[in-house]
Amino acid sequence: MSRRIDIELTSVRDEDTWTWRAVGAREPKGVIAATLLPEGAAVGQELRVEAEFFVDGIEITSVLPPKGDRKEPERLELLGSGRDQGGVTTQLVPKRGRGRGDRDGGGRGRRGGGRGEGRDGDRRGRRDDNRGGRGGRGEGRSDRPRKPALPPKPKPKRLRPRREHRNAALSALPEAQRPIAEQVLRGGIPGVRKAVDEQNARNKAEGRPTIDAAPLVQLAEELLPALKEAEWHDRADAALAGMADLDLRDLRSVVVAADSATRSDETRALADQLRDAVAARVDQDQAEWLADITSALDDERTVRALRMSSRPPKAGAPLPPDLGNRLAEAAGAALSDDTGPQRWGTVLDAVAYSPIRQSVTPQGIPSRPNDELLETVKRLSTRVPEIAALFGIEPQEPKQRRRRGRGKSGGGGGRPPAPPAPPAPAAPAETAAPADASPEETAAPPA
Repeated sequence: MSRRIDIELTSVRDEDTWTWRAVGAREPKGVIAATLLPEGAAVGQELRVEAEFFVDGIEITSVLPPKGDRKEPERLELLGSGRDQGGVTTQLVPKRGRGRGDRDGGGRGRRGGGRGEGRDGDRRGRRDDNRGGRGGRGEGRSDRPRKPALPPKPKPKRLRPRREHRNAALSALPEAQRPIAEQVLRGGIPGVRKAVDEQNARNKAEGRPTIDAAPLVQLAEELLPALKEAEWHDRADAALAGMADLDLRDLRSVVVAADSATRSDETRALADQLRDAVAARVDQDQAEWLADITSALDDERTVRALRMSSRPPKAGAPLPPDLGNRLAEAAGAALSDDTGPQRWGTVLDAVAYSPIRQSVTPQGIPSRPNDELLETVKRLSTRVPEIAALFGIEPQEPKQRRRRGRGKSGGGGGRPPAPPAPPAPAAPAETAAPADASPEETAAPPA
């Protein structure tokens, strides 16, 4: 059943989806396609959407436009005696020289001429030094021209099933069972229990007898398999119709749900047909994925190729040996002593999440790595320990939170756990950041 709800955008999952939650509550929650969002969408923005409630979750179908503006302009009530009074006047005073500048015949101009050359000129000079000097912020930046951005690939379509089999399953039920079936489709068995509890609360407040929830829950459990199969049938038909254009994640979700939703011979045959079609689609996407990595390497877009290599369509499929060696050589060449700290951190971040991270050998490291580059190396040290060793950083496992122990009774009244034995003294870490390192911007981990 379609309903309108107010949601709040909570985070960006990847370039295709955002996460959301109901305004003012923790649930319901789910994901929304980025194609449905208006331009300029941001985390924390509240939207009014049209949503479909299914047994396995909530799907947002459209985003409604904001409410229209007032037809009448807003008016302010003026309070006072109504008599005209003189307005406030201002007088602009011309700027004067600073201190002894005018008396000395220029002041700051003695350093480099006029005021513009003394103050603004020094500032421009410092900015130019920072951009090109070896000791400045732009140390080691390459002068290669920036490549034009590639046109974005068309986003895959999301699954939009119809309701033919779902409506047919509801129509086949007796009239008295349809409200329960609709509640099952909206919220499952927990939704039925919640609806009964709310109805009993209203009956109790109005002095009417309460409802026994056990028979209704039992009926809902009997209706659930057939309703779940009807919903899956609609999703499978839509998946087969849009096999070439739909998002591969949506297709895989339909295949996974087939194990628990198919009950008849018709739906089992449909599930087998869907598995074969999805397997062929995965092989096609795998071939396109390898071609895209090769094209990125031909265009010397190393970071793009590394990012794509970490997201194969076929899970667990390795890169061909020749392509893997080529990608590792390109990554090693991008990690050189002539590469600036910011670029070095960006390439390292892409290497750490690629399947060839153990095969990359940097040609060199920056002579003066800044604090942010060292933090990036330390954060990724467990994934690229050989590269971290070049900076004198040992791999450090992330710290795990220790749960508080309970007594033997399982509650808070038991004896506290015995204090752990003192750990053996560990060797001092070899991490040290240079004091004169300048800050650089490092790249964020891949989505």
